[in-house]
Amino acid sequence: MSAAEALKAAREAGLRLGIDGDALTLEASAAPPPAVIELLSRHKAEIVALLSPVGDERSALDWLTFFGERARIAAVRGLTKNEAEARAFACCIVEWLNRNPVRSLPGRCVGCGQTEHSHDPLLPFGIESSGHAWLHSRCWDAWHAGRKAEAVAALSTFGISMRTSP
Repeated sequence: MSAAEALKAAREAGLRLGIDGDALTLEASAAPPPAVIELLSRHKAEIVALLSPVGDERSALDWLTFFGERARIAAVRGLTKNEAEARAFACCIVEWLNRNPVRSLPGRCVGCGQTEHSHDPLLPFGIESSGHAWLHSRCWDAWHAGRKAEAVAALSTFGISMRTSP
């Protein structure tokens, strides 16, 4: 059983979990089952890591919850489990990219490092509030593919990946 599954078992048993430094905190209206306490104890370090915020102030548990919510919404709309998870994964990639924007100064392409050319101007990609990444149009595809690969790698550290069910 994984730390994420231990968290699910704790929630199903009515426990509310939190962290205080390196300590795992528990709140419950009744004594939790010993099997759940044993699971939490066995996976304590991983659970604390899941509940701890990461670089963008979201914990792995926040990301897993975001993924699960998107998958449930897609399933309610009639998608199969695989289709719903693929949709949820795509939503997570977009969310990660939005929360981790790349900014660059005008005058140099963030993709190739070259300056603007009369036949290939630098274009701003991004939104005003998060700033722009300046790129040649020919550099965007490779740069964006690299950014998506970064998102996939980051999400995999939270236990989110494109799973395929048999």
